[in-house]
Amino acid sequence: FGLSIIIYKKKGGSSTVDTDARNFKYKDTAEITKIFIADKEGNQSAIERTKTGWVVNGKFSCRADAILNLLEVVKNVEVKMPVPKSAKENVLKVMASTALKVEVYAGKDLVRQYYVGHETPDSEGSYMLLTDIEAEKNYEQPFVCFIPGFVGYLIPRFIAKENEWRDRVVLNYIPPQIKQIKMEHFEMPDSTFTIDVLNTKTFKLKNNAGVEILFDEFKMKQYLAYFQNISYEVLLTGKEKKLSDSLFKTKPFDVITVSRTDYKTDVFKFYHKKPPNIVPEHGVVYTVDADRMYMRFDGDKEWAQVQNFVFGKLLVGTNYFLAPSVKK
Repeated sequence: FGLSIIIYKKKGGSSTVDTDARNFKYKDTAEITKIFIADKEGNQSAIERTKTGWVVNGKFSCRADAILNLLEVVKNVEVKMPVPKSAKENVLKVMASTALKVEVYAGKDLVRQYYVGHETPDSEGSYMLLTDIEAEKNYEQPFVCFIPGFVGYLIPRFIAKENEWRDRVVLNYIPPQIKQIKMEHFEMPDSTFTIDVLNTKTFKLKNNAGVEILFDEFKMKQYLAYFQNISYEVLLTGKEKKLSDSLFKTKPFDVITVSRTDYKTDVFKFYHKKPPNIVPEHGVVYTVDADRMYMRFDGDKEWAQVQNFVFGKLLVGTNYFLAPSVKK
């Protein structure tokens, strides 16, 4: 976007200009239909309200926490003070090369446009400059802005990078949506199993040879419940090319295949992560990271780092499903 920060607007009396130039907040967030955010690196995010929730760039559901943080600043941002004349030229110069452009829409109407710049020296506010939408020019005076009751600067709440908006939930199924789950353990083939979900109360468990085995009903229902609201830790797609290239050449140690009742199939592949460089405890030397691993998903198009604490409960073997008296 063309960030022409140094475009001045002059009209009427100075008091009117000063009042208008302070009008950053838009209180009725229920009317907001879209917020557009762009940075100087070419990243752009159009956050739009839909019937099913907020979506970024028409592609992905947005993180609820990120939406709440953004709407809070749009609704409550206040001016603390004008930028002093002695600092004004330098502030505008820095903003011209670093500030984010923000557009707020209600319906199809652009109701606010402003630039969010760097933080103040005390890190308790951010420099902002408002646009006169009717005149299509920026006001002359930048301000130090803040959210009452919040100590910190504002720019982290305005996210321009698409992937940082994305909802981190990657597995979210309930039994009526599942037709079959196949858990493949390539390092321990005997632990591979398949679950057929015949209905919400009837299931079949088969081992790696396709032989049906008995299971504890409570354990089965518990396992299926684990497939709800499972999130990755960090999305790596497009960030770690060297890592992605190396993982492409390796084989996953586990693969989960979920066949859905809508005749679609989702595949999640898990790869070991190298252990961190730490001093071995009690003489134990780890060959892989015990806390984190990598996951490939969405038709092999996406990579993420995931926590074993979150995903480990899905990567079980057949022994998990046996009643205590039956376990080997």
